[in-house]
Amino acid sequence: MKYRYVILALGCLVLAAVSATAAPSNVVFLIADDISQEDLGCYGHPSVQTPNIDALAAQGLRFDNAYLTTSSCSPSRCSIITGRYPHNTGAPELHTELPAGSVLFPELLKNAGYYTVLSGKHHMGNHANVAFTKISKGKGPGKEEDWVELLRDRPKDKPFFCWFASTDAHRAWSINEDAPKYDPADVLVPPYLVDGPKTREDLASYYHEVSRYDHFVGEVVAELKRQDIFENTLIIVMADNGRPFPRCKTRLYDSGIKTPFVVHDPRRSEPAVVKSLISSIDVAATILEFAGVEKAPRIQGVSFSKILKDPKASIRDMVFAEHNWHVYRNHERSVRFGDWLYIRNNFPDQQNLCVEACIGGAGEELWAAHKSGQLTDPQANVFQNPCPEEELYHVGRDPDQLNNLASNPEQEQVLYQARALLTRWTETTGDTIPTNPTPHRDAAPGGSKLDRKAFQHLEMPGDATTATEINDPGPISLP
Repeated sequence: MKYRYVILALGCLVLAAVSATAAPSNVVFLIADDISQEDLGCYGHPSVQTPNIDALAAQGLRFDNAYLTTSSCSPSRCSIITGRYPHNTGAPELHTELPAGSVLFPELLKNAGYYTVLSGKHHMGNHANVAFTKISKGKGPGKEEDWVELLRDRPKDKPFFCWFASTDAHRAWSINEDAPKYDPADVLVPPYLVDGPKTREDLASYYHEVSRYDHFVGEVVAELKRQDIFENTLIIVMADNGRPFPRCKTRLYDSGIKTPFVVHDPRRSEPAVVKSLISSIDVAATILEFAGVEKAPRIQGVSFSKILKDPKASIRDMVFAEHNWHVYRNHERSVRFGDWLYIRNNFPDQQNLCVEACIGGAGEELWAAHKSGQLTDPQANVFQNPCPEEELYHVGRDPDQLNNLASNPEQEQVLYQARALLTRWTETTGDTIPTNPTPHRDAAPGGSKLDRKAFQHLEMPGDATTATEINDPGPISLP
């Protein structure tokens, strides 16, 4: 009898230990459309009001060096959901769809018993639908208005995964009462934009949509608390690419690929700021580990669960990104390591354009200044032709990446290292430069009009090596 009580007592201790260390089961993944990291209050912006995300950051983890694999809407989302680099997904260009049979981390969760829902912006193609139990197009100008409703109506007998995808802050702007209206006099104009009235009005409208996204993040948090499951839910807040302005969206500077990234992990009691590098392809592996679901071999990303436990930990020494066709033909690659960002432009014989550099108030004033010969060197970036084949920046001393050090002999060793890292990544992941690339779909302002009806995607990066079958993650740690 005595031994029976001892065994029961030991059993109770084991159960208590398991329950104390077991991961909470629910996950809410919130992804904004076109928001740069620096445009949130918790990252130091003095004007943009984002109190709800700021609160999550103050109580949880704020990642200062979270990078996207590309700064382009659909390729970025396809990369996140598969945990693969864009040229490995089969959908590396804007408006291309994931192929059938793609690895999709929400599908792995669904197969493990999760209720999975997507609401808002989809943009990954019909073959991604299999990952979700329920799909909603969203409601309201930012597609966020049914998020709370979906949380309320979910089945209560299953763990859940929510992919809540806002269309804030994508052009065209839509102003309503869900967020503050900003005075153009209060905006911060980056040095690569023209400080004029149209640009300031453009930025003020963008700020409004950033704040509206924050408003609905707050609504989701409030609903989780109402249901008493906030402390049983992992929350990730991020964006798919940088702000929709010249030299930001599609580009490989921090304004394009450095995403806000805030995590509420209910297993943690102490807030922290994380300086370690992570990539958006790491999201899939991390959520799967959190949920206790096995990572598929095709996922190239690395789980950052170790950082959730220890914010000073590190999982990778470098992150890679790519810029492919996004209305205009492009092929840029970058590696960020240590204090350095290296960019290689494989199509230097053309302007490095994005559609956001040609539309809206900021684009209008930039092109007008170009026409009148009044551009500063930073503002002239999108008009360079030819473009520099290589760019090297010290991101600590040059946060806007304005001073290209690639030709500086003092940085020869860093340049050599950067070239070697990018070459190794290119070879191991099967990246290629298309010989018959997708052409421009639209003309630049003042150029000859192109026939949109005749446009079609041609050879894409990775096609020549069948990169969709390559699972090598490329280099992660420095030698």
